[in-house]
Amino acid sequence: MDIRIRGARTNNLKAVDVDIPRGRLVVFAGVSGSGKSSLVFDTIAAEAGHQLNETFPPFTRNRLPKWSRPEVEEIKGLSPVVVIDQRRLGGNARSTVGTITDAWTYLRLLFSRIGTPHVGESNHFSFNDPAGMCPTCSGLGEVVVSAVERFLDLDRSLAEGAILLPGFGNGGYWYAQYADIGSFTADTPLREWTPQEREALLYGGAAAAALGVRPPADYEGIVARFERIYLHTSDNLSDRKQEAIARFTRSQSCPDCHGDRLNEASRGVTVLGHTIGELSRMEVTELADLVGRVTEPAVAPVRGALLDRLGAMVTMGLGYLHLGRATTTLSGGESQRIKTVKHLGSSLVEMLYVFDEPTVGLHPHDVQSMITLLRQLRDQGNTVLVVEHDPAVMAVADQIVEIGPDAGAGGGELVFQGRFEDLKAARTATALALAAQAPAKAAPRAATGVITVAGATRNNLKDLTVDFPAQVLTVLTGVAGSGKSSLAAELVAQQGAVVIDQRALSTNRRSTPITYTGIAAPIRKLFAQASGLPAGHFSANSAGACPDCNGLGVIYTDLAFMDGQETVCQTCQGRRFTPEVLAHRVNGLSIADVDDLTIHDALDLLPDAAIRRGLGHLDRVGLGYLRLGQPLTTLSGGECQRVKIAKELRDSAEPTLYVMDEPTTGLHLRDIATLLRILDQLVEQGHTAVVIEHNVQVIRHADWVIDLGPGPGKHGGQVLYEGPVAGLRDTATADAIG
Repeated sequence: MDIRIRGARTNNLKAVDVDIPRGRLVVFAGVSGSGKSSLVFDTIAAEAGHQLNETFPPFTRNRLPKWSRPEVEEIKGLSPVVVIDQRRLGGNARSTVGTITDAWTYLRLLFSRIGTPHVGESNHFSFNDPAGMCPTCSGLGEVVVSAVERFLDLDRSLAEGAILLPGFGNGGYWYAQYADIGSFTADTPLREWTPQEREALLYGGAAAAALGVRPPADYEGIVARFERIYLHTSDNLSDRKQEAIARFTRSQSCPDCHGDRLNEASRGVTVLGHTIGELSRMEVTELADLVGRVTEPAVAPVRGALLDRLGAMVTMGLGYLHLGRATTTLSGGESQRIKTVKHLGSSLVEMLYVFDEPTVGLHPHDVQSMITLLRQLRDQGNTVLVVEHDPAVMAVADQIVEIGPDAGAGGGELVFQGRFEDLKAARTATALALAAQAPAKAAPRAATGVITVAGATRNNLKDLTVDFPAQVLTVLTGVAGSGKSSLAAELVAQQGAVVIDQRALSTNRRSTPITYTGIAAPIRKLFAQASGLPAGHFSANSAGACPDCNGLGVIYTDLAFMDGQETVCQTCQGRRFTPEVLAHRVNGLSIADVDDLTIHDALDLLPDAAIRRGLGHLDRVGLGYLRLGQPLTTLSGGECQRVKIAKELRDSAEPTLYVMDEPTTGLHLRDIATLLRILDQLVEQGHTAVVIEHNVQVIRHADWVIDLGPGPGKHGGQVLYEGPVAGLRDTATADAIG
């Protein structure tokens, strides 16, 4: 029996009819925004998740993930669904690779049973439990301390604002506590002060007592005052205070536990001669070898469960990670592979596994490990559906389904279904892109200088000093775990680069391309001029909003222990505005019609220079298919990144250093050419672009390549090559680009 879909109309799907074979590995292809995700995630997965939830009692359903039912006439042949997407694991400072995979649970159970000396149950090895956490850092492994070296500008006097902390400069609330007490000369640059005077200014104490004019008895040094006001406070911190803390503090290893997170008794316990803190810093591959040497029969089940988790991570190509690694530092690709770990050992069959670009974050050298996993899940008797652009994954698929032919309103149709060999002979966007292979750049741009990262030792970097050429496109590449992200992080830390990543643009459903680009006011002004009404009447958050739904277009009803119900507002029929406002038109469009326009159409239909300026860059980065009223919360990570690139193209003036994290995420092969044109525009405007990327097309287009390796984790962290792409030889990246 196949998965039978009839009349799928979710988002831009145009009544799609398709039969998908069960028990097979099926890849869904198509240009960015064509409707692939609408079919796989918002239709198939959503209906499977909803129907499974319906089998539980209402109380249980209220605690399960919510699924919006798709707009479709018929779906048959579904199974319980497991969705493995690219959302970064995130979490807080207490979330680690060990806790998210449950490996830490088994490890601390092992220590509580056979560790010496015995200190108690497994919670004594939990840094999230008072019984185990270090009291100094509360189990975080780090403490926040003042970055005193950032407090003062020695080339200025007090009167000129030498104290850089908010409120301490001339005219600030605390300025008089230092400049007006007679102990310091307010008009002399601090560099001309004696070291003792600067010590007194910062710390008070004996240095202050030795000044020619002693400060008042209640004198408080700058450091003590800053820490009392900003760090030793229990109130909710304002945005201003949070900005000050971010600028004038830094994290450093806890002076007591030195990053082990545990109290003194727990961090002294050993198994096979190693503390649990030492094991948390071992690469997973090494840790698995060590755990395999545990022979006590009493803990055989724990040992087996732990080895299963560690072995799954190694299989997924994550053997270079360590259990103490914070989940907030994992890339989207690493996050996705971590999520699959718990499914490798599952005995469940006939499940429906749905993957969103599982090769994201993987060097071509590492893609085979993911292909092995996908095949393994299929061979266990499951159906595996994969949204993917990588030709290597398409080549091993049992079937390929392409949605297109274009993006947005131009997509949403089934344009191909069959084997990879047949796809290559078709004339679809994917087939044409597969046939087009761009050569390596023959004439790279010349740099105008260098931007240096010195002495980089973050994570696995081996004391690297690297020169990044200025005002060219540099691609930072290497196998997964080789140190690319670490080197990029050092570049940002040392040089103050602007990071353009894939994090969400907004968590507010009212945020749309209209609000983000700042064209809401010009649109309202356009309608106000045509109607004679005040501009506020054309805002769904103001006077013109439907009074019943407050301009949302929907009514949400809380049904207590049952799923809440969201229904279209019956008063405005989802149009969000009052009838009086909707009666006024520009070029035949009402204000509600504007939300349904694509960016590309809006450039033609809305006659206003400010609107064209605001939307033009989004169209140039290949996002012309987005609708003006589409909530930004619905954008993929790759789309979010391209929106940010468009914003920089619009707003940047001074030469800037940009660091981008895999901007090809979510991009079809055809759309990568558009991205490369945008990167070229940034460089041609005088900016410097550094891109972390594995995509062969992007690497070939680079002016300069920095290739890290040779392996992951402790086997990486070295520069294998830096120079023009044409000179790249004898590395995994060189083999990939051919």
